[in-house]
Amino acid sequence: MVGGYMGKLIRVDLWSGRIRIEDLPPENILKSWIGGRGLGVYLALKEINPKIDPLSPSNKSFILTGPITGVSGIAESGRWCSVTKSPLTYTIHDSQSGGKFGPELKFAGFDGVIIEEVSEKPVYLWIHDGKVEIRDAKRLWGLDVHSTTDKIKEELAPEIGHDEAKHIKVLAIGPAGERLVKIASLMNDKNRAAGRGGHGAVWGSKKIKAIAVRGHSKPKVAKPDLFKEAVMEESKKHRESPVTSEGLPKYGTAILVNIINSAGLYPTRNFRTGVFDKAPDTSGETLAEKYLDKKKSVEEACWGCMIACARYTKVENSPFSGEGGGPEYETIWAFGAQTGTGNLEAIIKANYLCNELGLDTISMGHTIGTLMELVELGKIPMDKLRGLKAEWGTPEAIVELVWRTAYRSGIGDELAEGAWRLAKKYGAEEYAMTVRGQELPAYDPRGAQGHGLAYATSNRGGCHLRAYMISPEVLGVPSLVDRFETKGKPALVKEFQDVFAVIDSMIVCKFSSFALWDEDYAKALTAVTGWEFTNEDVHTIGERIYNAERAFNILSFGDGRKYDTLPKRLLEEPMPEGPSKGYVVKLDEMLDEYYKVRGWVDGRPTREKLEELGLKWLADILEEERLLPT
Repeated sequence: MVGGYMGKLIRVDLWSGRIRIEDLPPENILKSWIGGRGLGVYLALKEINPKIDPLSPSNKSFILTGPITGVSGIAESGRWCSVTKSPLTYTIHDSQSGGKFGPELKFAGFDGVIIEEVSEKPVYLWIHDGKVEIRDAKRLWGLDVHSTTDKIKEELAPEIGHDEAKHIKVLAIGPAGERLVKIASLMNDKNRAAGRGGHGAVWGSKKIKAIAVRGHSKPKVAKPDLFKEAVMEESKKHRESPVTSEGLPKYGTAILVNIINSAGLYPTRNFRTGVFDKAPDTSGETLAEKYLDKKKSVEEACWGCMIACARYTKVENSPFSGEGGGPEYETIWAFGAQTGTGNLEAIIKANYLCNELGLDTISMGHTIGTLMELVELGKIPMDKLRGLKAEWGTPEAIVELVWRTAYRSGIGDELAEGAWRLAKKYGAEEYAMTVRGQELPAYDPRGAQGHGLAYATSNRGGCHLRAYMISPEVLGVPSLVDRFETKGKPALVKEFQDVFAVIDSMIVCKFSSFALWDEDYAKALTAVTGWEFTNEDVHTIGERIYNAERAFNILSFGDGRKYDTLPKRLLEEPMPEGPSKGYVVKLDEMLDEYYKVRGWVDGRPTREKLEELGLKWLADILEEERLLPT
């Protein structure tokens, strides 16, 4: 028996209204790509032309789970992912999310949904216990994410019962996605985001507002005895890790604010420096002390999670009053240090608005910081701001600019294109702290050389989660390495990139990697699916996924060495102060060695490497396009 999978995919043609229930790909494909991110890039390469416009009807949206999603007992298994060609980066792009939507999709009887073409009118999908329907969403179009979620449950309650409707899980876009904002997210369970890369804009271009799911099936495990053993071992390792047993449960991801700031790599005012004097005022400790609702935080936790790092906060008696999920570390940074804002209540409010309007908090706050530097430098005329004071540390500005961006109002129409396009419009591309068009997150790589290499070589653009080198370089997990040293970093970055690709395909939360690694993931996959996976298999599968993603990008826009780089500021301007003072990212010392350990030439996989990974068919396509390195 093959365990973990439900065995079915839903294919929806929005133009014709046709719905097909299909079998998952055969065993050899699943063993090679697993699910989630891996299966997503495989399907994308097979079904779409990498050269397409991401907002055209030809692009597809793959909403996928993995064999571990919704398997009770496995740590942090409440996840799903979206895979598409990104309108922000033009790369293949997966965006991961937690909450409860992913498991519920499995319980409804399906491993994923493939969304094709474009609808003539707004629609949503209703998936329940093996059935799929396309429903009219005209009355939902224009609503925010929270209202959309509530309205769908209200609409379905008379059909399935009010008590049952409470358990429906909804994935939706907000006004930002409808307006094709390139940093628009997909939001599930109201406050959970598949945030990065503009996946919400892809949905908006197709006029699909939401997917609602409810089900009562459960995925089965193939080897119950081995599964029990794996669960006990994982639980023990989670209890023994101070990160997963103490830090994250108590303070959430925002525990990193003071840690990263004290290391001097907390990007401040658009990466001008790595030290923010107001970091303690916006830290996870301050958030927990003043604004945390502990009871609702427990309810906000992802399905089946033993870490429970989720935050639910409430701000009262303030111009920024409100309540909702978050904010996370990245969000606090993006609206805080990146914009020079030390007002935690304003940061929290901006986070609430992003959740409701459907915006990626990292890209949104980051792009506001880019705007503020361009305004300070006189690159953007003041009349563009319509009276808004877009200066460093202005709390009202970060809140107002979220609204303007979601609705493409005034200067918000330009922010909606992301930081790189904003800066380019004003002839100031060097001030865009992006890689492949995606805004960098909350770690200045001048203070962590391996992390800088991971940024530069990320297949989906500026991202800390292709290889979270902060673990070994700052947190000492699994062991501490010299963060300023370049030697040995290419091999370590490759290892993290490959294993993380498998984590994103199983799918489990990357926070599990603070306690687990390849042997644990191999054992979990073996126990659940019944197929034998070794540590080596984990690395090989991850490497296959990473090479396939790079191949997609090469076919899309010619990816390679030219794009494996960082903003000039990070390569040439030494950190001006703090514990990382005097450092730049020494990318040239690492890049060629990285290509060597990857088996690439100038950022492109060779035929030999692709064939070694079972990707001869992909090598043939690249050769036909004359894109293989010589």
